[in-house]
Amino acid sequence: MSLVGNWSYPTAIKFGAGRIKELADACAAAGITKPLLVTDKGLADLPVTQSTLDIMEAAGLGRGIFSDVDPNPNEKNLDAGVAAYKAGGHDGVIAFGGGSGLDLGKMVAFMAGQTRPVWDFEDIGDWWTRADADAIAPIIAVPTTAGTGSEVGRASVITDSVTHQKKIIFHPKVLPAVVICDPELTVGMPKFITAGTGLDAFAHCVEAFSSPHFHPMSQGIALEGMRLVKDYLPRAYADGTDIEARAQMMSAAAMGATAFQKGLGAIHAMSHPIGAHFNTHHGTTNAVCMPAVLEFNAPAIADRFKMAAAYLGIDGGFDGFRSYVQELNDSLSIPRGLSDLGVTDAAIPDLVKGAIIDPSCGGNPVELTEENLTQLFKAAM
Repeated sequence: MSLVGNWSYPTAIKFGAGRIKELADACAAAGITKPLLVTDKGLADLPVTQSTLDIMEAAGLGRGIFSDVDPNPNEKNLDAGVAAYKAGGHDGVIAFGGGSGLDLGKMVAFMAGQTRPVWDFEDIGDWWTRADADAIAPIIAVPTTAGTGSEVGRASVITDSVTHQKKIIFHPKVLPAVVICDPELTVGMPKFITAGTGLDAFAHCVEAFSSPHFHPMSQGIALEGMRLVKDYLPRAYADGTDIEARAQMMSAAAMGATAFQKGLGAIHAMSHPIGAHFNTHHGTTNAVCMPAVLEFNAPAIADRFKMAAAYLGIDGGFDGFRSYVQELNDSLSIPRGLSDLGVTDAAIPDLVKGAIIDPSCGGNPVELTEENLTQLFKAAM
């Protein structure tokens, strides 16, 4: 089977090895003539980024780049990116990289034409309607990891550097106009990034599948996304040049982010404040939290995961699935507890407060209270 396709769900996606060469066509389709490529500090000087800048330059699109992006991007990074966008006279953004580059790139395009502060557009009620939709610049998304799925998302996660809270900024027009999913761009990912980002995709699928909200389409996507991670993440981890495994994981990442329209839960409610306070890798943090959250949610999700386990070829129903998750983490050298990530017991009260107000908790099948979240954080330590 050829792993190449042109998809229109949830946006226009050019999927397949080598398709980064179509970047100029994607810009033309989005009406971009002078893009700013936004990526993170670690990617800026790597060959994968430089070759993409070469493609831009050869097409007459310039070599505009902004890379002052932290692993957990904040409003300071955003302000600097918007300043670079305006100073360069750009008319669109190429969001390039993993979750940090994609999220910040999307926000640069979003905020470049706004007059209100970014926190006025947090994903609360209808706050997104405060934005001037006509002032949002077009976005091309090019993921270089397989995990976050931000390339097919309508929001970004930005850390408030003052309050140490991760906040979700949402607007329908933040969904990129064109996505280029080229698995060749992920071949150079080191093992720990392959593991952490892959388990981020898995967490998205697990939480979407766990959510009690009604969304059968997302439920089906989440189930198949879990299968792709189960079958192909170990292969991508063992051999980073396995292009089939890289392609299937890139599919799983986009599927996870599409599926979580159904809702996320306690895994993300925990990992967001942990990342904001301790600057941990998001996907790795999700993976560490997952076994404890599965145990916590067991009364509400055991029956549906019995079905999922059968589809995934895992014996033992829910208990077998829960054991598989821990075994998968161990096989990918994921730490066993949050303390291994530097999280301290003293921080738990602040983390609980962050989790309670995080909109991600809305899809958890069991109500999250300060008391049970405190116990959940302790169980994950």
